[in-house]
Amino acid sequence: MEKRVVITGMGVISPIGNSINEFHDNMFAGVCGIDRLQGFDDYNLTVSVAGQVKNFKATEHGLSAGDARRSDLYCHYGMAAAIQAMNDSGLVSGENIEPENLGVYVGTGIGGMKTFMEQCRVLENEGAGRISPLFIPMMIPNIAGGNIAIRFKAQGPALTTVAACATGTNAIGEAYRAIKHGYTQAAITGGAEAVVNPLAIGAFANSKALTLESDPKRACIPFDVNRKGFVMAEGAGIMILEELEHAKARGAKIYAEVVGYGNTCDAYHYTAPSPDGIPASRAIKMALDQAEYKAGENLYINAHGTSTHLNDTSETKAIKLAMGEEEARRASISSTKSMTGHMLGATGAVELIASVMALQDDMVPPTIGLVDQDPECDLDYTPLKARKRDLDIAISNSLGFGGHNACVALRKYKA
Repeated sequence: MEKRVVITGMGVISPIGNSINEFHDNMFAGVCGIDRLQGFDDYNLTVSVAGQVKNFKATEHGLSAGDARRSDLYCHYGMAAAIQAMNDSGLVSGENIEPENLGVYVGTGIGGMKTFMEQCRVLENEGAGRISPLFIPMMIPNIAGGNIAIRFKAQGPALTTVAACATGTNAIGEAYRAIKHGYTQAAITGGAEAVVNPLAIGAFANSKALTLESDPKRACIPFDVNRKGFVMAEGAGIMILEELEHAKARGAKIYAEVVGYGNTCDAYHYTAPSPDGIPASRAIKMALDQAEYKAGENLYINAHGTSTHLNDTSETKAIKLAMGEEEARRASISSTKSMTGHMLGATGAVELIASVMALQDDMVPPTIGLVDQDPECDLDYTPLKARKRDLDIAISNSLGFGGHNACVALRKYKA
């Protein structure tokens, strides 16, 4: 028998806030978290803006000084968000859930890149004998999930998703399936990333993916005819997913219900999305079909919306193909990347948190900076300001390098 799956906790570290409340207020106010790139003046980078996390100290977010020294920055973000989410949920391994029934599905697009860069410098300047014995356990992509499992005594299924920009959405989707089909009762799930550094920025810039716009408020403008590329960002988003009956039995607060998950691949190109939008549309349609979406329902779509020409046009096509032209035009869509920038492996998880907030508040987050809409992107992208709307259902799209497409659907919880 399939189980119902609900969200009982959330945590976030982001360019627009390092707590759920701060993120919520800044998102609906249309605050731009993109700013002048800080800390890399010596590298002559062509890119001058980024969505960096601000005012973050690991020791102020539940990590000990020792744990912070022994882990990469992406792990700091992931652990801080996980601590928030677990505290929010009230779930405690060994007390109100058995350790073997608590899983961890936390992904990252790249992993411990800061550590990798630092230890490459050690190798080059001091020799192999000076490489840190902690290099591997600080750098590997699964270690954020591993550390979270250790911290919260989660002995159930543990899976690290690495699917570029679709990572966070895939991680949450796989956790949803595991609970739905009875493989675990609850899961700590989401994504974390910390690759705002000269190597990653230089590489993305040289592949012509990043904007060279110097004005932070005009740098990430999804669906605008003047968009010029995406903005690198960092952070983490973590949710606690839980089997409904287990959540009810312990009196948990329920934010929303997870009701669908689609996952496909373009099999087209290693960086460019399929221009026809067909494989992405199938992921969207899968999620909507599982959610039993019906024509006429009020739908919010948190678009992948990267502010690149190829993504925004192909995603627009995918939405129309998945829903039909008439229903696509009824949907309220926005790209919260216009405020946060593109958080890579964390972005899907953070955007699902944004989607939960949209459902709870009956409010559509804005696409800030959208002034001159591209005629090829002709749907309702909620320009400039948040908009009130009685919402029934929300989906979040994520489309990653390698052709990875993921979509998770949410509904307001009804007993």
